[in-house]
Amino acid sequence: MEALKEKAFVSTRNACKLCTPLGASIAYKGIAGCVPLIHGSQGCATYIRRYLISHYKEPVDIASTNFSEESAIFGGQSNLFAALNNITKQYKPEIIGIATTCLSETIGDDMQAIIQHYQAQNTLPDSPQLTYVSTPSFKGTHANGYHDTVLALVKRFAAFTETNNAINLLPGFLSTADLRHLKEIMRDCGLPSIMLPDYSDTLDNEYNGSYEKVPEGGTSIEELVAAGSSRASIELGHILNHATSKESAGTYLEKNFSIPRFNLPIPIGIKASDEFFTILQRLSGAAMPQKYLKQRGRLVDAYVDGHKYVFGKKAIVYGEEDFVLSMVGFLEEIGLETVLCASGGGSGLLKKMISEKVNPRQDIMVRDDFDFEDIAVACRDLKPDLMIGNSKGYYIARELGIPLIRVGFPIHDRLGGQRIRHVGYEGTHELFEKIANALIEHMQEHSPVGYKYM
Repeated sequence: MEALKEKAFVSTRNACKLCTPLGASIAYKGIAGCVPLIHGSQGCATYIRRYLISHYKEPVDIASTNFSEESAIFGGQSNLFAALNNITKQYKPEIIGIATTCLSETIGDDMQAIIQHYQAQNTLPDSPQLTYVSTPSFKGTHANGYHDTVLALVKRFAAFTETNNAINLLPGFLSTADLRHLKEIMRDCGLPSIMLPDYSDTLDNEYNGSYEKVPEGGTSIEELVAAGSSRASIELGHILNHATSKESAGTYLEKNFSIPRFNLPIPIGIKASDEFFTILQRLSGAAMPQKYLKQRGRLVDAYVDGHKYVFGKKAIVYGEEDFVLSMVGFLEEIGLETVLCASGGGSGLLKKMISEKVNPRQDIMVRDDFDFEDIAVACRDLKPDLMIGNSKGYYIARELGIPLIRVGFPIHDRLGGQRIRHVGYEGTHELFEKIANALIEHMQEHSPVGYKYM
């Protein structure tokens, strides 16, 4: 581990995170009629498109202001004006969501003034709404970019309107299947909800034989406005965007619109799912639907069936900070020993939150602002039985000869990565059996006897 201590602060060689405007683009894709616009070089938008298309297996349009050397010196206002005009003409969007980059932030473009100048020149009734978020990649991660964009959207659109009975559901950065499952749970509990954002359709659409420039689905402008008059907010995740902002969408709505905020962990595992359903019961005034009581019971039964295969095994977990936090809670619940929790996030809160919210063993190694080369060095001493995280850690698992449980984002080397369900009793059930079966398969493949019966 001395080598790890020596190298950890020298350089980032293979980051355990992605760029901030990528997270902003995903959040913008969850808004109905929205086209994301990256204010910077063409390469930034190309990189983001490549990553999103590879994970979601959908065509994803990300526009760019296409900085040149001249733009980098004299500013990007003219490029932004041209991009807004082109997007409006070709896509006819309801919203254009602008995300800044390292380049535009470094040269100091005043985005608010530039947008106001553009709007003063373009007063046509069919002009799209404009919103922007500051997302330089030298500050934060894709998770920060995601949460900062949700905050920017709430600040831009939420307003006092006629009081509604909806619950603002701020799910955090989850899979499309997770978003659909959370909406299903809210409906089954009799709770009208405004999910912000909702890319469950826009980034996971059905095949209809034709290309849609702006896919249907997403949180509408009307819902964004109505979020300022909802009766409560449920915000999933404890770390959120603390590395880049002291404020989240939920805390902003609570402070400025007096909307009560319930801050919960991502509901992975029985304990976290119970906590989620307890709040839903409180808000609905009704008992948990029988459907979910049965799901919970089947999950307990699965734990009993598979406990002997997972208990005492050693795991390394990596990814976004809140995802790692909730995953560790789940692993501690099933008796699987987490020997390293790693994230590229830089909030400095991961170890504190794991200690306070999960309360695992004291010998657990927690590292934030980490990269995959640091993880590879740590693995040589920790000797884990499996790794849990996105596909970027595959080369480490391959070198170690251990299973990689692919969860989270991005998953580039398997089909269905965008549809992995992690949350609730059913999502936890699927995760548990995925982990148990991977360990069983590994033992079977490395057994000197080719057995067919457990």
